[in-house]
Amino acid sequence: MPILYLHGFRSTPRSAKAQLVAQHMSELGKADQYICPQLPASPELAAELIQTLAFPFAADELTIIGSSLGGYYATWLAERTGSRTILLNPAIHPERDLEKYIGVQTVYGSDEMIEIKPEFMQDLHDLQVTQITQPERYFLVAATGDEVLDWREMVAKYPGVKQHIIQGSDHGLSDFDQIIDEVLGFAGL
Repeated sequence: MPILYLHGFRSTPRSAKAQLVAQHMSELGKADQYICPQLPASPELAAELIQTLAFPFAADELTIIGSSLGGYYATWLAERTGSRTILLNPAIHPERDLEKYIGVQTVYGSDEMIEIKPEFMQDLHDLQVTQITQPERYFLVAATGDEVLDWREMVAKYPGVKQHIIQGSDHGLSDFDQIIDEVLGFAGL
């Protein structure tokens, strides 16, 4: 069961959660089924890339995991592909929340710089899914201690989905190692 992992804003495939999923996939002997691209800053280019990576797979073959902004993209992709999808503190209104980051930004954990352009906010709006279909395909992990995004918006956006609400924690889900088995179990692993 291939997994397509989509990291968050200003993040990379080297994030702690992405690396933990990669490690577990390797331990399961499935390292070759783990796909975690570096997403471009442009939402339009990110959408093109993830579509290209997902479309070779049948809906029941692929699981998408999206963290933060990656969760926003994962929702958009899931509605296009019908794939099972796991959302980790997903962004709900990135066009609102990321507006303050317009300009040159540093990628977390590196010296790499990216440019966030004003037109990206409209591109994000254009990718918005107003209502999900087939909630049984989704698993939402939301932390009440998320200091970046409001977990209540996440819960409201995904009614009827399997949910694991973590009391406390943080946006990065620093205790992700405690729930990774549940996450990968939903992925069928």
